[in-house]
Amino acid sequence: MKADTSRVNASEVLRTVPPNQSFLFFEGIGKYTGRRAANLAEFYEDVKTIDIKSVTFHFERGDYERWIRETLHDAELARKLKRMKKSTGEELRNKILQTVRKRLDELQKVSH
Repeated sequence: MKADTSRVNASEVLRTVPPNQSFLFFEGIGKYTGRRAANLAEFYEDVKTIDIKSVTFHFERGDYERWIRETLHDAELARKLKRMKKSTGEELRNKILQTVRKRLDELQKVSH
């Protein structure tokens, strides 16, 4: 099955955004972790190691899908994250990582 990359500019999705457009990781309202991601690869790496409270906080609010859709312009990945079944803890982290890794691989193939 061919990856759905036809409606997305891979190099745009994979680009590094300016600091003011980076994803900022929080554990709750007003509880900034000091971590930020300026591109999808950094986002993936941060989700691997960030406190699980932060993973859950942002997922429940729809922050990941919003940043990916509005800032990185990848509606397909945003849709996949939105449709993920509700889970918690490390299971949630692993589902997010698996979804983002697969998309990163697809985009990197078409951008080269």
